[in-house]
Amino acid sequence: MTPAEVERALAEYDRLGPKAFFAEHGFAPTTTYELVWQERTYPPKAVLGTAYEFATGQRLAPTDFEGGRSGAVKVLGVLGFTVRPISKGNQHV
Repeated sequence: MTPAEVERALAEYDRLGPKAFFAEHGFAPTTTYELVWQERTYPPKAVLGTAYEFATGQRLAPTDFEGGRSGAVKVLGVLGFTVRPISKGNQHV
């Protein structure tokens, strides 16, 4: 997987909006971490899972991989994306 697939997943999230994105790709809102890209925030596990689907053609279920620091957060960091803990009171849909 490359940063290009992640950027494609981010564009898909923007195009569909959160509710339709989660319904289309089988993920849920995030409560712990947020991916920050172009001054917007995104759900890292959902974005990474969708990017994986774009890269391989295979869909992952949310239970197929970890979303936290040793999972999606780490992979997105290696790919050059910024992921940070969500501050209290600033949880995203």
